[in-house]
Amino acid sequence: MTGLAPPAVRVRAAPSPAGGRGGSLWWMALPALAIFVAFGIVPLVGVLVLSFTEWDGIGAIHPAGFDSWRAVLTDPGLPHALWVTFLVMALSWAFQTPASLLIGVFLAGRQRYRELLAVLYFIPLLLSSAALAITYKALLDPNFGLGAGLGVPLLAQDWLGRGNLALGVVVFVVSWQFIPFHALIYQGGVRQIPVTLYEAAQIDGAGRLRQFFSITLPQLKYTIITSSTLMVVGSLTFFDLIFVLTEGGPGDATRVLALDMYKRGFQANLMGPASAIAVILVLVGLALALLLRRLGGRDASTSQMEGM
Repeated sequence: MTGLAPPAVRVRAAPSPAGGRGGSLWWMALPALAIFVAFGIVPLVGVLVLSFTEWDGIGAIHPAGFDSWRAVLTDPGLPHALWVTFLVMALSWAFQTPASLLIGVFLAGRQRYRELLAVLYFIPLLLSSAALAITYKALLDPNFGLGAGLGVPLLAQDWLGRGNLALGVVVFVVSWQFIPFHALIYQGGVRQIPVTLYEAAQIDGAGRLRQFFSITLPQLKYTIITSSTLMVVGSLTFFDLIFVLTEGGPGDATRVLALDMYKRGFQANLMGPASAIAVILVLVGLALALLLRRLGGRDASTSQMEGM
């Protein structure tokens, strides 16, 4: 008998670690790197250089050494602006985090009208900050606003004419606008939690409240860190809403560091000190982002890869 030879097995070459067939694909990152350098690194270096100059925004630029930094760091208004900035940051974080977390968990469920509610909750984020400030400024007017129209004395207070009330209004409006964005982040985080964890908890007799504190919150650790980083760093750039709503007043009660930078640069025509404040904002934001990352412990992607 003559036997037939077994068919030859065609062996395919394993793909390269870079994911390509012939070599590395590092060059595909060049467009993103070029955009980051052009719109991130170059402006930052330009602002740093400008902080050591004297310029009114129109005429010639003259070197000034450390005069701009000395003027900013010795200004008695700088500690107050930093204090107001951190106060707005802390209060808005304390208000936004629980509200957006609860809304995100709620929207991640299977409610009947979840899609409609998700759209309604997301509307404030689609509106302009200046438009929101104008609207709230009209609603809170003590003579012609909502309180005077409804005849409610509590709502007819001078909300924007008293320091503590004005600060509270700023925190409320900022939180009301950005809660939908962070709720969307938490909604995506909740949907990544394995359903088997909740099924096992139900078998053990755990209620919804116990499941929330024992499963949902621990699983959302890195989502909370990410959301908090965006809140904290983003609060350093609050400008347009505060400028239209209070212009930093009454007095300097709501004069945050970003608004102080604008007033120095575009109202007083002191671009050097304004650039120095911009560099301070960048350094503070970078330090806070690194601190929150350190508080988060190990990287989220590392833990997810270990769990696969």
